[in-house]
Amino acid sequence: MSKIIRAYDYVNHPYQQVKGLLSSDASGVFRNATKVAALRAKSVASELHINIAGIKIGTDIDISVKTIEDRPQKLKSPETTLIHLEWESSKMPNLFPFMKAELSVYPLTSTETQLVLEGTYEPPLGLLGSVLDAALGHRIAEAAVHQFITDVAVYLRTELSK
Repeated sequence: MSKIIRAYDYVNHPYQQVKGLLSSDASGVFRNATKVAALRAKSVASELHINIAGIKIGTDIDISVKTIEDRPQKLKSPETTLIHLEWESSKMPNLFPFMKAELSVYPLTSTETQLVLEGTYEPPLGLLGSVLDAALGHRIAEAAVHQFITDVAVYLRTELSK
């Protein structure tokens, strides 16, 4: 059974700048944003990670950007860029969830851009995975997705400030 996760952050730069960077190389942004240590700089994979009570839980992930879609401004909604993506663990896909998500990017103000990641994931390991997900896994998945969107926002802020 699919589980829904939603996370958001913002970038203190104009929408057109954020859109431009993501549209030109979304995969590169995601990969670079999720690097967590200088030792990982040689890796071409992205990493999904969280810390629980000082213990790092993480895995390299393969992120696939499926489509990037621009939606024009409408009466009640601003111009929006939608990035459809999927990810799974690079080395242990049977032990980590498969995620399908949509990253919505739109202006909050003339100098701030909202990032909203909403997606669904399938817990691994069948029935056992569903039980583990209900007990603790969903909270771990939520924390990992929140960390991912935070990493992306921090990376965009840094890159656009150069």
